[in-house]
Amino acid sequence: MPFLQPVTDTDLERLALDRVVPCLLNYGFFYVDNFLGDLIGHCVLDQVKEIHNSGLLHDGQLAGRRYGVSKRHIRGDKIAWVTGTEKGCEAINFLLSLIDKLVMFCIGRLGNNNIRERSKAMVACYPGNGTGYIKHVDNPNGDGRCVTCIYYLNKNWDAKENGGVLRIFPEGKSYVADIEPLFDRLLFFWSDRRNPHEVQPSYTKRYAITVWYFDSEERAEAKRKFRDLTAISQDRSTS
Repeated sequence: MPFLQPVTDTDLERLALDRVVPCLLNYGFFYVDNFLGDLIGHCVLDQVKEIHNSGLLHDGQLAGRRYGVSKRHIRGDKIAWVTGTEKGCEAINFLLSLIDKLVMFCIGRLGNNNIRERSKAMVACYPGNGTGYIKHVDNPNGDGRCVTCIYYLNKNWDAKENGGVLRIFPEGKSYVADIEPLFDRLLFFWSDRRNPHEVQPSYTKRYAITVWYFDSEERAEAKRKFRDLTAISQDRSTS
Protein backbone atom coordinates (compact mmCIF):
# COMPACT_ATOMS: atom_id res chain seq x y z
CA MET A 1 0.00 0.00 0.00
CA PRO A 2 1.25 3.55 -0.64
CA PHE A 3 2.33 5.71 2.29
CA LEU A 4 2.18 9.45 2.51
CA GLN A 5 5.46 11.16 3.37
CA PRO A 6 4.95 12.40 6.97
CA VAL A 7 7.94 14.73 6.77
CA THR A 8 9.99 16.18 3.93
CA ASP A 9 13.68 15.57 3.32
CA THR A 10 14.23 19.12 4.58
CA ASP A 11 12.51 18.20 7.86
CA LEU A 12 14.67 15.09 8.19
CA GLU A 13 17.84 17.05 7.47
CA ARG A 14 16.90 19.65 10.07
CA LEU A 15 16.17 16.92 12.61
CA ALA A 16 19.51 15.26 11.86
CA LEU A 17 21.61 18.41 12.07
CA ASP A 18 19.78 20.19 14.90
CA ARG A 19 18.98 17.24 17.14
CA VAL A 20 20.40 13.83 16.27
CA VAL A 21 24.03 14.81 15.69
CA PRO A 22 24.41 17.21 18.65
CA CYS A 23 22.73 14.81 21.08
CA LEU A 24 24.79 11.79 19.97
CA LEU A 25 28.01 13.77 20.24
CA ASN A 26 27.17 15.38 23.59
CA TYR A 27 25.11 12.72 25.36
CA GLY A 28 25.52 9.51 23.39
CA PHE A 29 21.80 9.04 22.66
CA PHE A 30 18.77 10.80 21.19
CA TYR A 31 15.08 10.03 20.77
CA VAL A 32 12.20 11.68 18.94
CA ASP A 33 8.49 11.03 19.47
CA ASN A 34 5.69 10.91 16.87
CA PHE A 35 8.16 10.00 14.16
CA LEU A 36 5.71 8.46 11.67
CA GLY A 37 2.41 9.68 13.01
CA ASP A 38 -0.46 7.61 14.34
CA LEU A 39 -1.77 6.24 11.03
CA ILE A 40 1.49 4.93 9.58
CA GLY A 41 2.74 3.88 13.02
CA HIS A 42 -0.33 1.66 13.32
CA CYS A 43 0.41 0.14 9.91
CA VAL A 44 3.90 -0.79 11.12
CA LEU A 45 2.48 -2.20 14.36
CA ASP A 46 -0.08 -4.30 12.48
CA GLN A 47 2.65 -5.78 10.29
CA VAL A 48 4.85 -6.57 13.30
CA LYS A 49 1.91 -8.26 15.03
CA GLU A 50 1.25 -10.30 11.88
CA ILE A 51 4.89 -11.44 11.86
CA HIS A 52 4.50 -12.46 15.49
CA ASN A 53 1.14 -14.18 15.00
CA SER A 54 2.52 -16.10 12.01
CA GLY A 55 5.02 -17.84 14.29
CA LEU A 56 8.07 -16.27 12.67
CA LEU A 57 9.65 -14.98 15.88
CA HIS A 58 12.31 -17.14 17.54
CA ASP A 59 14.41 -16.84 20.67
CA GLY A 60 17.06 -14.13 20.44
CA GLN A 61 20.59 -15.53 20.33
CA LEU A 62 23.48 -14.84 22.69
CA ALA A 63 26.96 -14.00 21.52
CA GLY A 64 29.51 -16.44 22.92
CA ARG A 65 28.92 -19.08 25.58
CA ARG A 66 27.74 -18.42 29.10
CA TYR A 67 28.02 -21.63 31.05
CA GLY A 68 25.69 -22.26 33.97
CA VAL A 69 23.38 -19.36 33.19
CA SER A 70 19.88 -19.74 31.82
CA LYS A 71 19.47 -17.90 28.53
CA ARG A 72 16.04 -16.69 29.61
CA HIS A 73 17.64 -14.82 32.53
CA ILE A 74 19.94 -12.97 30.11
CA ARG A 75 17.72 -12.27 27.13
CA GLY A 76 14.01 -13.01 26.92
CA ASP A 77 12.97 -11.54 23.57
CA LYS A 78 11.79 -13.34 20.47
CA ILE A 79 13.02 -11.99 17.14
CA ALA A 80 12.88 -12.19 13.36
CA TRP A 81 15.17 -10.57 10.80
CA VAL A 82 13.52 -8.81 7.85
CA THR A 83 14.74 -6.69 4.96
CA GLY A 84 11.43 -4.85 4.58
CA THR A 85 11.01 -6.08 1.02
CA GLU A 86 9.05 -9.15 2.07
CA LYS A 87 5.33 -9.32 1.30
CA GLY A 88 3.40 -7.79 4.16
CA CYS A 89 6.32 -5.58 5.28
CA GLU A 90 5.54 -2.50 3.19
CA ALA A 91 5.06 -0.20 6.17
CA ILE A 92 8.20 -1.55 7.83
CA ASN A 93 10.09 -0.87 4.61
CA PHE A 94 8.77 2.70 4.58
CA LEU A 95 9.94 3.20 8.17
CA LEU A 96 13.40 1.88 7.30
CA SER A 97 13.64 4.20 4.28
CA LEU A 98 12.97 7.23 6.48
CA ILE A 99 15.49 6.14 9.11
CA ASP A 100 18.06 5.58 6.34
CA LYS A 101 17.48 9.12 5.06
CA LEU A 102 17.79 10.53 8.56
CA VAL A 103 21.09 8.73 9.13
CA MET A 104 22.32 9.77 5.68
CA PHE A 105 22.04 13.41 6.75
CA CYS A 106 24.20 12.60 9.81
CA ILE A 107 27.03 11.05 7.79
CA GLY A 108 30.29 12.98 8.03
CA ARG A 109 29.20 14.68 11.25
CA LEU A 110 29.52 11.82 13.74
CA GLY A 111 33.20 12.02 14.56
CA ASN A 112 35.41 9.58 12.66
CA ASN A 113 32.60 7.20 11.83
CA ASN A 114 32.00 6.48 8.15
CA ILE A 115 28.57 4.89 7.81
CA ARG A 116 27.80 3.16 4.51
CA GLU A 117 25.54 0.23 5.37
CA ARG A 118 23.29 -1.20 8.01
CA SER A 119 21.96 -4.50 9.25
CA LYS A 120 18.64 -6.07 8.40
CA ALA A 121 15.83 -5.01 10.72
CA MET A 122 15.34 -7.04 13.87
CA VAL A 123 11.67 -7.31 14.78
CA ALA A 124 11.50 -8.13 18.48
CA CYS A 125 8.87 -8.97 21.07
CA TYR A 126 9.27 -9.42 24.81
CA PRO A 127 6.34 -11.71 25.62
CA GLY A 128 5.33 -9.87 28.80
CA ASN A 129 6.25 -12.61 31.26
CA GLY A 130 8.78 -10.57 33.20
CA THR A 131 11.69 -11.19 30.84
CA GLY A 132 14.14 -8.50 29.80
CA TYR A 133 17.76 -8.27 28.67
CA ILE A 134 20.51 -7.87 31.25
CA LYS A 135 23.06 -5.06 31.03
CA HIS A 136 25.16 -5.46 27.89
CA VAL A 137 26.91 -3.65 25.05
CA ASP A 138 25.70 -4.20 21.48
CA ASN A 139 29.21 -4.02 20.00
CA PRO A 140 31.82 -4.75 22.67
CA ASN A 141 34.46 -6.22 20.33
CA GLY A 142 34.59 -4.06 17.22
CA ASP A 143 32.14 -5.89 14.92
CA GLY A 144 31.40 -2.70 12.98
CA ARG A 145 28.14 -1.64 14.58
CA CYS A 146 28.31 2.07 15.19
CA VAL A 147 24.79 3.41 15.84
CA THR A 148 21.86 1.46 17.26
CA CYS A 149 18.44 2.66 16.14
CA ILE A 150 15.23 1.39 17.79
CA TYR A 151 11.64 2.15 16.81
CA TYR A 152 9.06 1.38 19.52
CA LEU A 153 5.50 0.23 18.91
CA ASN A 154 3.73 0.08 22.27
CA LYS A 155 0.44 1.90 22.62
CA ASN A 156 -0.66 3.30 26.01
CA TRP A 157 2.52 2.07 27.67
CA ASP A 158 2.83 2.77 31.41
CA ALA A 159 6.34 1.96 32.61
CA LYS A 160 5.25 1.74 36.26
CA GLU A 161 2.79 -0.98 35.38
CA ASN A 162 4.28 -2.54 32.24
CA GLY A 163 8.02 -2.21 32.93
CA GLY A 164 10.18 -2.65 29.84
CA VAL A 165 12.26 0.51 30.21
CA LEU A 166 15.52 0.67 28.27
CA ARG A 167 18.10 1.98 30.75
CA ILE A 168 21.30 3.37 29.24
CA PHE A 169 24.43 3.78 31.36
CA PRO A 170 26.47 6.37 29.39
CA GLU A 171 30.18 5.74 29.92
CA GLY A 172 31.82 8.24 32.27
CA LYS A 173 28.54 9.95 33.16
CA SER A 174 27.02 10.30 36.60
CA TYR A 175 23.49 9.63 35.33
CA VAL A 176 21.49 6.94 33.59
CA ALA A 177 18.92 7.48 30.85
CA ASP A 178 15.58 5.70 31.13
CA ILE A 179 13.83 5.40 27.77
CA GLU A 180 10.23 4.19 27.85
CA PRO A 181 9.29 2.10 24.78
CA LEU A 182 6.45 4.38 23.72
CA PHE A 183 4.52 4.00 20.48
CA ASP A 184 6.10 5.86 17.51
CA ARG A 185 9.29 6.73 19.45
CA LEU A 186 12.59 6.51 17.56
CA LEU A 187 15.81 6.15 19.57
CA PHE A 188 19.47 6.42 18.55
CA PHE A 189 22.53 5.59 20.64
CA TRP A 190 26.16 4.55 20.15
CA SER A 191 26.46 0.78 19.79
CA ASP A 192 29.91 0.40 21.39
CA ARG A 193 31.17 0.43 24.97
CA ARG A 194 30.09 4.04 25.43
CA ASN A 195 26.53 2.85 26.05
CA PRO A 196 25.99 -0.24 28.17
CA HIS A 197 22.24 -0.73 28.48
CA GLU A 198 19.57 -3.10 29.71
CA VAL A 199 15.93 -3.85 29.00
CA GLN A 200 14.15 -4.01 32.33
CA PRO A 201 11.58 -6.80 32.85
CA SER A 202 8.46 -6.37 30.73
CA TYR A 203 5.07 -7.41 32.11
CA THR A 204 3.13 -6.63 28.94
CA LYS A 205 3.88 -7.64 25.37
CA ARG A 206 6.56 -5.20 24.13
CA TYR A 207 7.36 -4.64 20.43
CA ALA A 208 10.29 -2.88 18.77
CA ILE A 209 12.24 -2.80 15.52
CA THR A 210 16.03 -2.37 15.70
CA VAL A 211 18.62 -1.68 13.02
CA TRP A 212 22.36 -1.15 13.38
CA TYR A 213 24.42 1.16 11.20
CA PHE A 214 28.00 0.08 10.47
CA ASP A 215 31.25 1.99 10.46
CA SER A 216 32.67 0.84 7.13
CA GLU A 217 36.33 0.53 8.21
CA GLU A 218 35.59 -1.32 11.44
CA ARG A 219 33.13 -3.58 9.61
CA ALA A 220 35.68 -4.43 6.92
CA GLU A 221 38.30 -5.24 9.57
CA ALA A 222 35.85 -7.43 11.47
CA LYS A 223 35.03 -9.35 8.29
CA ARG A 224 38.75 -9.79 7.55
CA LYS A 225 39.39 -11.19 11.03
CA PHE A 226 36.44 -13.55 10.66
CA ARG A 227 37.76 -14.82 7.32
CA ASP A 228 41.22 -15.35 8.83
CA LEU A 229 39.82 -17.24 11.82
CA THR A 230 37.65 -19.37 9.54
CA ALA A 231 40.63 -20.21 7.35
CA ILE A 232 42.74 -21.16 10.39
CA SER A 233 39.93 -23.36 11.70
CA GLN A 234 39.55 -25.12 8.36
CA ASP A 235 43.30 -25.68 8.14
CA ARG A 236 43.35 -27.27 11.59
CA SER A 237 40.40 -29.51 10.76
CA THR A 238 42.12 -30.87 7.63
CA SER A 239 45.62 -31.28 9.11
